[in-house]
Amino acid sequence: MADYDLLAQFYDRLMRDASLRSKQVMRFVERYNPTAASLLELGCGTGAVLCGLSAAGFLAGMDISLNMLDIARARLPGAQFIQGDISSFDLGRRFDVIVCTYDVLNHLTDFNSWISCFACTREHLTEGGLFIFDVNTVGQLNREASAQPQAHEFDDNTVIINVTAEERHVYEWDVRVFEHVTDDQYRLHRSRIRELAVEIRQILGAMSADFELLELADSAGGTPDDESERAFFVYRRQRS
Repeated sequence: MADYDLLAQFYDRLMRDASLRSKQVMRFVERYNPTAASLLELGCGTGAVLCGLSAAGFLAGMDISLNMLDIARARLPGAQFIQGDISSFDLGRRFDVIVCTYDVLNHLTDFNSWISCFACTREHLTEGGLFIFDVNTVGQLNREASAQPQAHEFDDNTVIINVTAEERHVYEWDVRVFEHVTDDQYRLHRSRIRELAVEIRQILGAMSADFELLELADSAGGTPDDESERAFFVYRRQRS
């Protein structure tokens, strides 16, 4: 949790344009559940994606990082935010849509935790409700680990990101942010975040019969495989 807390103040500037992900989620909602009136985001971070989902009605977000949630609450004072573990939660209510984007699932480095997350999601969805999530593929994480460290400038600060293969199918993102404090001084913020690479067939096999697959797509809208950059899944909870 501390690693996520350290990144909170820089998170929005380090991520890609969250509005693009929000628009993609809303396209899925409009296509498959246009009357949705409530939405929960798992691993909501600073609320950047959730901010673009207000058309879904009542909004809630869950994250393990208190610092991330503080930013999210300031951004969306009308939403409900809960600190919690996305692999084990009981909120006492159901939602028409549950979303888990920006490869949040990959951050669960034991696949049994993915299965637990899927089970919790089922219990928190209304009948016919949607579960929308994306993952970094095995091929994408392999490419990240094979690449040279990435360095970027933002707001007079510098970030260096290095991805390494830690063990079988587990990868560590070493994120170092050098915050510009004075003309010649920088403060280092360092986080190490691990991700699990899972084959698409294994994800499909782990979804219970209570879920119906509506769409499986890559970033361009085509059919993904394990070498795609990213895979997007849209499921519907079956009606009893």
